[in-house]
Amino acid sequence: MNRTKVTLLGLLLALGIFVQTTTARYLPTDAHVNSARVPLLRLVADGPATVPSIEQVSAIGMTVSDMDASVDFYSKVLSFEKVSDVEVAGEDYERLQGVFGLRIRVVRMRLGDEFIELTEYLTPKGRPVPVDSRSNDRWFQHIAIITSDMDKAYALLRQNKVEHASTGPQRLPDWNKNAGGIQAFYFRDPDRHLLEVVTPGVWSIY
Repeated sequence: MNRTKVTLLGLLLALGIFVQTTTARYLPTDAHVNSARVPLLRLVADGPATVPSIEQVSAIGMTVSDMDASVDFYSKVLSFEKVSDVEVAGEDYERLQGVFGLRIRVVRMRLGDEFIELTEYLTPKGRPVPVDSRSNDRWFQHIAIITSDMDKAYALLRQNKVEHASTGPQRLPDWNKNAGGIQAFYFRDPDRHLLEVVTPGVWSIY
């Protein structure tokens, strides 16, 4: 009897980050592109190797409480463009999301070559972001948006009365050879998701 020997050789992670700039219509921002080709698993079974891979990030997803308010914020303040707007329900989505009895509205938005996907649970409603969330909490995540002019970007964010997470734009110190001189500012969207505007160059630290 022939036995197929399947040998797990290893897990190889290869992440390539490519930066592309595009001028925004309102906030002076440039979208950055994070693309990755990640070989996940290689199996040898007395024959040709099969290497499944992940090609790229499709979108960053966030749950929001008021879709109209979020779309207004991301389009008018941060220059995202709405690409699609759908409402879905049913068993397939319940099993996918692990939330039963759901009805959701999903809006996909684009800045440059990057996409975000906003989801509002029309029912059942979820919990808000904890008011005492901080950057060292394990659920912390954020979207970084490149701006060509921090002063103008910050002034526009102030005009739109965004909630500060940073005290103001911060200049990274010169002793950091990879990121010295870069400016960054953290703030929150209407649901208190953390966002960042940053001047070009920060990606060289990764």
